[in-house]
Amino acid sequence: MAAPALSHMLDELIATPSVSSVMPQFDMGNRSLIDRLAGWLESAGFSVEILPLEGHIDKANLIATLGTGDDGLILAGHTDTVPWDDKRWQHDPFRWTVDQGRGYGLGSADMKSFLALAIEAARGLKPEDLHHPLIIVATADEESTMDGARLLARLRRPRAKYCIIGEPTDLTPVHMHKGVMMESLTVTGRSGHSSNPQMGRNAIDGMTRVLADLSNWRESLKQQSNPAFLVPYATLNFGHICGGDNPNRICPQCVLNFDLRPLPGMSGPELRQELRERIARVLDDTDLDFEMTSLMAGIEPFSSGDDSVLARELAEISGKTPITVAFGTEAPFFKELGCDTVVFGPGRIDQAHQPDEYIELSALDDTVRMLRSLIHRCCTAG
Repeated sequence: MAAPALSHMLDELIATPSVSSVMPQFDMGNRSLIDRLAGWLESAGFSVEILPLEGHIDKANLIATLGTGDDGLILAGHTDTVPWDDKRWQHDPFRWTVDQGRGYGLGSADMKSFLALAIEAARGLKPEDLHHPLIIVATADEESTMDGARLLARLRRPRAKYCIIGEPTDLTPVHMHKGVMMESLTVTGRSGHSSNPQMGRNAIDGMTRVLADLSNWRESLKQQSNPAFLVPYATLNFGHICGGDNPNRICPQCVLNFDLRPLPGMSGPELRQELRERIARVLDDTDLDFEMTSLMAGIEPFSSGDDSVLARELAEISGKTPITVAFGTEAPFFKELGCDTVVFGPGRIDQAHQPDEYIELSALDDTVRMLRSLIHRCCTAG
């Protein structure tokens, strides 16, 4: 039995809500969508394994394998979407709607369509056709915690030689992206009456010192640049600050939340250590304490590497030179598994997370054609 037609798969995937969010009131599971994918892939002859996320009975990853071995090709996509605002959508976000050459729906570009297209590209293949396995992977919670990809990295599976992350890149190979770090710094002092500054320790004064030092560090980060990126250096953004409660009280605590986007070659843990050392030096001669915590586990910078065979193959298949992007993906986790990894998929990132999200219908046929070409090169060619 074959998987259903592509249009039916797109209908079903779009119609199945699978929002992930760090805000509990919006967060949903993805298990219904995973079960649909599992049924289609089993019908298409794949061996299917479902991996529940620890602590989430309604969230899971899927690994579907056709053929055997550790040297095949992974086609990977995430099953979740961001939340939506009904009032800003003109089309039903949970209905695959075709209109004037576009397919509308929540997740149409980012990135439920890729999972359907991967299954369509594999249509008719049998294990005996493959010299190397074809593996389709569907993950949970990419839009929030990346816990699905983190689980695969901990399990060290699946194993393969090549991996495509099917994010919307307009079918252009992406061989590098920056990392993402979101950190929180709390400076703690001692409250007192504002009429006598010596009666307390003002946390805002301490944070002022920290901000001046981090601003200087931000400028120094520009000395390490990569011209392949539109913004060629690591960025540091002070996104939120809050301290004190009344003008006549010495501020006992001040909190700064900031975002750091490191370049490939930089290490998240090393940057966090440098931040702690800098802050400790700045506050060393004060009676202020500080604590730094991560607001998210972080995504490491990604690079396919100069010797990426997959990047060259996709450049030839697509006719497009590999590029860099500013957004983060699951690519670092699959590269950690030892895969030659490239981000490559239909749709445009400017459609992601937008009302009336859509994908060009012409991209669907192009994607199937290119994926079949890659499957032939990586899995069926002798």
